Amino acid sequence: MGAGVALCVFGLWGWGILVILIGALVLLTFFFNENMLVAQYFLRKEKPEEAEKWLLKITDYEKQLFKAQHGYYNLLIGLIESRKAPLKSEKYFKKALQLGMTMSHNIALAKLSLAGISMAKRNKREAQQYLSEAAKEDKNKLLADQIKMMKGQMAQMDKQQVQRGGYRNF
Repeated sequence: MGAGVALCVFGLWGWGILVILIGALVLLTFFFNENMLVAQYFLRKEKPEEAEKWLLKITDYEKQLFKAQHGYYNLLIGLIESRKAPLKSEKYFKKALQLGMTMSHNIALAKLSLAGISMAKRNKREAQQYLSEAAKEDKNKLLADQIKMMKGQMAQMDKQQVQRGGYRNF
């Protein structure tokens, strides 16, 4: 980065900007694991198989990643696992919350996923707790539609339980 600035000072702008960009790329991959960056890219493109392939290249995440990235690694694994076997992904989301994440919308995503798993297990109280926590963490309202949809599904779950249990309003 310093060499790029020096080249710009001496009037070699083209080379200076190129060296600065290369330095920024090296700095970025030093602080963020490139496998995690590529896996996030493939998850955004709805290609979980490719994302899983890149995440599997991280053999020991505790040694290969910074401590701040451990929660994100478990979140990504949980998101991939939730597409294959939703109930098995619960441990990854809980581990991600336990290890901590810095961005509130990622915490909200993990809690929303745990609420969905709790609904699948027919544990309404826990699902409501996770939904309310997710709503608190979603400060930018990125997941507002999903939270609203899950609340509607929970209301449907109540109606189905009343009909099955024999409680009918006449």
